[in-house]
Amino acid sequence: MYWPDHMNGWGWMATTVAMVLFWGLIVAGGVLLVRALNRRTVGPVASPDRPTPQQILAERLARGDIDEEEYRRRLAALSSTEHPTTAP
Repeated sequence: MYWPDHMNGWGWMATTVAMVLFWGLIVAGGVLLVRALNRRTVGPVASPDRPTPQQILAERLARGDIDEEEYRRRLAALSSTEHPTTAP
C-alpha cells in the first residue's frame, strides 16, 4: 500500500545523501574560510633566493661529488673573476 505523505526507501536514501552533502559543504566552507583568513594574516611568502655559485660548490663538496682539492681550485677560480671578460 502506498501513502503519499510518507517517504519510501528511496526518499530516506535521498534525504541521507543530501544531509551528508549539506554538512560536508558546511565543513569544507569553514575550513576554506579559516585557511583564507590565516593566509591573509601571515602575509605573502617570500620566494627563496637562488643559491650562489659558492653555495652550490659547497653543497657539491658536502655531498661528496668533488674532493677538497677540486673545491678549493674552483672556489679560487670563482673568487678571482666575478665577471669573466672575453678577449677581443
